[in-house]
Amino acid sequence: ETRGNPHGHEILRGGKTPNYAAAHVEAACAVLRKAGRREQLMIDCSHANAAKQHKRQLDVGADVAAQLTAGERRIMGVMVESHLHEGRQDLVPGQPLRAGVSITDACLGWHDTEPLLRQLAGAVKTRRAAATSAAPGRTAAVPSA
Repeated sequence: ETRGNPHGHEILRGGKTPNYAAAHVEAACAVLRKAGRREQLMIDCSHANAAKQHKRQLDVGADVAAQLTAGERRIMGVMVESHLHEGRQDLVPGQPLRAGVSITDACLGWHDTEPLLRQLAGAVKTRRAAATSAAPGRTAAVPSA
């Protein structure tokens, strides 16, 4: 038996229903808090959180970005199923594969992944700026006239 990894995190992947919204984050963190664990979560934008529909990852990611923009600090990362090109393909003997298309789960293509990552990065930047301006001893910058 071990004491576990003090730097670990939980992953919210969904189940019978999605579990990425703010209420789910709070509920998961309450369980972690009660167990004396770090309140650190990763949100899986795919799998059951997207009802196994790869394009729904964009909706999940947008929700997570809104939580981050609102100041949520317990979400430390996301998982996104992505490849160069959208969708998936079957591995069929004797048939060539299309380059850059998944042979496992259906994925977002890069044309959708890049804006999603930029949206999430922007949300983190906003969260960090708000935290910095709210830090004790800091004064907000006053624009010059």
